[in-house]
Amino acid sequence: MNKIFKIVFFLICNLFLFLAPCMSNDDKIKIGLLIPLSGENAEIGKQIVKATRLALSDINSNKIEIFPKDTQSDANKTLKSAIELKQLGINLILGPVFYENLIYLDEVKDVTFLSLTNKTLDLPKNVISTGINSTSQLKTIKKFIDQNEINKTIFLTPNLNYDLEIKKGIKESKIKNLKQYFYDIEPTKLTKQIEEITNYEVRKQNLIDEITRIENSDDPNKEKKIKNLEKRYTIGNVNFDSVIIADFDESLKSVITSLLYTDVSPKDKYFISFNQWFDESLLVESASQPIYYPSINEENLKKFEEKFFQQFNETPNHLSLLSYDLVGLIFYLSLKNSIFDISKAFKAKNSFKGKIGIFDIENNKINHRLNFYKIEEGVLKEIF
Repeated sequence: MNKIFKIVFFLICNLFLFLAPCMSNDDKIKIGLLIPLSGENAEIGKQIVKATRLALSDINSNKIEIFPKDTQSDANKTLKSAIELKQLGINLILGPVFYENLIYLDEVKDVTFLSLTNKTLDLPKNVISTGINSTSQLKTIKKFIDQNEINKTIFLTPNLNYDLEIKKGIKESKIKNLKQYFYDIEPTKLTKQIEEITNYEVRKQNLIDEITRIENSDDPNKEKKIKNLEKRYTIGNVNFDSVIIADFDESLKSVITSLLYTDVSPKDKYFISFNQWFDESLLVESASQPIYYPSINEENLKKFEEKFFQQFNETPNHLSLLSYDLVGLIFYLSLKNSIFDISKAFKAKNSFKGKIGIFDIENNKINHRLNFYKIEEGVLKEIF
């Protein structure tokens, strides 16, 4: 009897030792990471890898394992790397980074891709866009417009390849607008188009007519009045109280310059733009202020940048913070769902508070609840 007990005990111990590593592996969440690690965008990819490692360190859990693969910013290479990750038993992949690399991914069945792009149209069915999309930004802008009872908003959108994204955002955010105008980014064409939008020639002629009328009048104060009028460019108001400019960087500044030229000032009308990622050059553009825009949580961004710099001695790109948050999001969903059903968890209604802000998840879509900012007198202020 004693001999039989020893044999059974020996078999149980060996069975436990055999199964333990298998159970450990099964409990791990394998996440693929599709990023450019070679070519002109290699630095972007390398920083994303560092951000995901930082996230794993902060989570302090051995539940997640990440497998990076190079896409070379090429659609065919992206497909090849995705297939290789699937062969490792991975069904959830962060990436790719760029919209252009998504086109063949519907060939990779039973795998969900969390792409870092902010474009949402014509995505393969197994791709979820996680970037700061136009709907998220316009919902935030709508909140500001509603709070301030702004009633006459026009949209200025460049004739580029994301105009349909803007239209979708307008529809989904239910933001009220008078009209959407499209403009050419070439400066001379742009100025002419802004003149037409603001009815500049008529308002300019109104000024000329008023000066002529006063000159021909018997008004004893006409010299003073004329002197004051000559400081202006136009007379007469435009038919909007706010303008949303869906542009960035120097192109945004060109649009604002054209508006100023046509005597439309942010002192009288609300100038609202899309997410500017806290572009510090806007702080010195005094004539363009106040200007408003939605963005991620600035305080959290600064803390992340400091932590990243301390760890790696470099300043992270904006996609690094998004990648960091996505690792946290996956870990959060893993606590609420079976590790085998994490991909399916993106169909259910969930919310997750990350560094960027709150992620709203439903029906394989991700939107972000953003903060709203104002630049005035060279200072950035948080509105909400």
